[in-house]
Amino acid sequence: MSTVYDAIIVGGGHNGLTCAAYLAKAGRKVLVLEKRHVLGGAAVSEEIYPGFTYTVCSYVVSLLRPWIIRDLDLAKHGLQITPLEASFTPYPDGRSLCRWPDAARTREEIAAFSPTDADRYPEFGRAMGQLARFAKAVIDQPAPDPTSLRPKDLMQMLGLGKELRGLGNNLAEIQLKLTTMSAVDFLREWFESDELIAPMACSGIIGTFLGVKSPGTAYVLLHHYMGEIDGASRAWGFAKGGNGAVSEAIASAARSFGAEIRVNAGVQHIVVKNGRATGVVLDNGDELHAKTVVSGCEPRLTFLGMVGEDHLPDDFVTSMKRYKLRGSSAKVNLSLDGFPEFSSRPGDGPHVRGDVAICPSTDYLERAYDQAKYGEHSTRPYINAVFPTLFDRSMAPEGKHVLSCFVQYAPYDRQGGADTWPDHRDHLGDDVVDTLAEYMPDIKDRILHRQVLTPWDLEQEFGLTEGNIFHGELSLDQLLFQRPTAGFARYATPVKNLWLCGSGAHPGGGVMAAPGALAALHMLQTKAI
Repeated sequence: MSTVYDAIIVGGGHNGLTCAAYLAKAGRKVLVLEKRHVLGGAAVSEEIYPGFTYTVCSYVVSLLRPWIIRDLDLAKHGLQITPLEASFTPYPDGRSLCRWPDAARTREEIAAFSPTDADRYPEFGRAMGQLARFAKAVIDQPAPDPTSLRPKDLMQMLGLGKELRGLGNNLAEIQLKLTTMSAVDFLREWFESDELIAPMACSGIIGTFLGVKSPGTAYVLLHHYMGEIDGASRAWGFAKGGNGAVSEAIASAARSFGAEIRVNAGVQHIVVKNGRATGVVLDNGDELHAKTVVSGCEPRLTFLGMVGEDHLPDDFVTSMKRYKLRGSSAKVNLSLDGFPEFSSRPGDGPHVRGDVAICPSTDYLERAYDQAKYGEHSTRPYINAVFPTLFDRSMAPEGKHVLSCFVQYAPYDRQGGADTWPDHRDHLGDDVVDTLAEYMPDIKDRILHRQVLTPWDLEQEFGLTEGNIFHGELSLDQLLFQRPTAGFARYATPVKNLWLCGSGAHPGGGVMAAPGALAALHMLQTKAI
């Protein structure tokens, strides 16, 4: 007789692994199935070039919820996170700006561009920090449904409303502006220097196919103020071993609680009988049975790909077809024969022991978006880069380095169709390197190996539909009770015994593990498993 699991989790990304850990910790018999040869989904580290380990897709840690780290005792399972020391923005004219954890040091840097902005920056940080505390209350619990008349939903909405009112009129007004304004317009109400506004505005476009001057991008800024490393708010960090180490620590915790995890085990489809999920069929034809199936995959792939329209209500199918993915990001990883020199600040000092933002002006960023709107990748893109080897020397041979570059914009739906990306992959890589060379003139001479991942590659290799890194855009119409669609934000789906636990569920994308944990806890609390 074949084994019947309490839960089969489709996808061994960090959210699927987190869900498995919580369910197994509660005594449930859990199986995780991962299509690739390595766990982690987009939070993965791999030796792509001999001796060099890339944090292949995602590359920094901030939103990983502290309570999940504590619940799963991830430090015991090897998780080590080093805070980033700075956010460094070089400019083509040889100037540069560094924002540090040290407020006085940051003030001095900003004052070189605008003394007024230097005075206002701490006030801005305090306001955003207060709003972030409100936002944390939202992301650390299942989303309330304002359309529901259930007492629990109404009480939750009332509680959030009280917290919002408790912010005071000024902060409530700022919160309203965050939900309606562009990142640039919002920041210009605070600051006058474009050199400061540009790197700050970049936070508003990550995960969206919008420009820094597009309405709605201001809200995403708030996500960068919700980070927390070792109790320090607004902190970003690097995991020793790359983000794959985050996934491996969670997997280790899940195994310690009794979860079974398989790699090279792709799921062909989810079995639905009489409106209920009963198991899965693997790519090799094997059928596995479970009382509950939980998908850590992107919603459209889950429902239209693995479940099938015949098992879903027509209005739900329509919602899924309208669900916005629109991947706009690429990743370029470089192996380097030595550390490249920045013209503005040579050396591998503390200014580069954080993220490096190539975004010299708001007009530069908007022009990058303009190209993407018409189906071309940005020839001079926004680049956010990290040197992992400055945090973990084991990721490259002695004296060598790795450079991890997040690239915006690279539209999935490029001219000629997404399947033409392989013909343009090297062009994108060349444009990224050419852009970097404007700030690091010697970088071309130091490149030993280059990995270019277009949105098409992210889809083909990692199952990220349309290459969307967050399993769906972080737009206001796809957040909170509307993620992935109204009426199904609490991880349940129209198919009985089928649940969501990936980034396409509340509270959304990023390496935060909250969707996986909240889905598991909600299932346990409601006795659905």
